[in-house]
Amino acid sequence: MPRWTEAEYETLRAAVASGVLSVSYAGPPQRTVQYQSLAEMRKLLADMEREVNGSTTPRSRLATFRKGF
Repeated sequence: MPRWTEAEYETLRAAVASGVLSVSYAGPPQRTVQYQSLAEMRKLLADMEREVNGSTTPRSRLATFRKGF
């Protein structure tokens, strides 16, 4: 069972976009969270996105280089 809902993800995403550090989640349970920084919020947002979208591993791309033509 996911810890986060899509509604909570969207609420946090909107808060990050507006630059506020206090977020009220509708719940249940209904709660207000005061975050320490936007960096903390962005990290949580990335975690939430992976969970809501069903991905358990972060995606990354590595550059590859070849010698020659």
